[in-house]
Amino acid sequence: MKFPLYFSRKIAFSKDNKNNLSRVIIFIGRLSVALGIIVSLITVSTGFGSKKAIKERLADFSGHITVKSTRSNSSYNTSVLDNQGLDIPKIKEIPDVETVQKYAMVTGIMRNEHNFAGIIFKGVGKDFDSLRFKKFLVAGTTPKITEVGYNNGVTISQKIANDLHLKVKDSIVTIFSKADQKPIYRKFEVVGIYKTDIKMIDEQFVIGGINHVRKIQDMKPNEIGGIDIFLKNVNDIDSDFPEIEKLIGYKNYAEKATEKFPQITDWISIFDTNIALIIVIMLVVVVINIIMVLLILIIERTNSIGLLKTLGASNSQIRATFINYTLIIMIPGLLYGNIIGLGLILLQKFFGIIKLNPENYYVSTVPVDLNPIAIVSISVGILIISGLALIIPSYLISKISPVKAIKYN
Repeated sequence: MKFPLYFSRKIAFSKDNKNNLSRVIIFIGRLSVALGIIVSLITVSTGFGSKKAIKERLADFSGHITVKSTRSNSSYNTSVLDNQGLDIPKIKEIPDVETVQKYAMVTGIMRNEHNFAGIIFKGVGKDFDSLRFKKFLVAGTTPKITEVGYNNGVTISQKIANDLHLKVKDSIVTIFSKADQKPIYRKFEVVGIYKTDIKMIDEQFVIGGINHVRKIQDMKPNEIGGIDIFLKNVNDIDSDFPEIEKLIGYKNYAEKATEKFPQITDWISIFDTNIALIIVIMLVVVVINIIMVLLILIIERTNSIGLLKTLGASNSQIRATFINYTLIIMIPGLLYGNIIGLGLILLQKFFGIIKLNPENYYVSTVPVDLNPIAIVSISVGILIISGLALIIPSYLISKISPVKAIKYN
């Protein structure tokens, strides 16, 4: 075993440390490391968790990637999807694609004696992924779509239900307007109520049968307004998007879930800045504390340094000894920090203790993401950066004279 590592371990585990100044210094150093780890873990897990949760909610409601006609532009009244160049079977064969569902949309107004609400009626077909949508349901179910005739069941948001004082099995009249024509009235039955916690969705969208939209929009029985493509992993959107674009035809265009609501995307991007800023601050605090620990330990053990130099130890060996000593001091702080940090994260993950206002944060509880790579990187990163930061202050050892050091009290 090399001398610096051997001697640093002897110092670190020596019983002489129990009743002197180094005991307090070691405690402070370990505490700062533990707090740095805890704060960094919570910051990273909640930051990444929030980004992932919001993206998944957006994607699970309306598809990770949506294909629409270029004639639709930004209108919620979808135009007929052009079939020229559109190859849905090949899209389904892409390994990352899980399901594909068709839809068509039209705007309208729901009203009753209590209130009225402007809505976007999203008509879905028999391939509607009701299992994916189930996570949003707070009451009832989704419409049973067969595409044979007209199913009058609709699933509305909790926001619309509260505004119109509706509950499951209630009826509601919806008015659809067309240019140069009389308004079209439809009577629907509320079969389910959902909640995504995303304001822009909950305030507008109603799920119903696609045949209603086809009739209102004068579409043919086999025509659709677009397709929702669901991937196996929300993080694959950017990588799969170019491949899907090649299979949709030049008269259609694809849109990522993260592009449909740019204000949410901009808000999510702030997380990256906040995460980086907090980690840098905690890293600076930890490094400063560890440097102070090293300097105080050097001063406290001046006699030992002088004795080692007298016995022939070089400055580099002694510096390495004290750097190793300080890093060994950090290890219990790293362990306790990870145990406490991960414990708090797991409590939040399984019990959702900390709540949020969904109108401001788009989620009702603080989401967490346990990423093993991020967890290991934080601990290893702090240890490596601290080790590098200790190199410069350790040069104080080279200034210590062996003769004066031995006389030092």
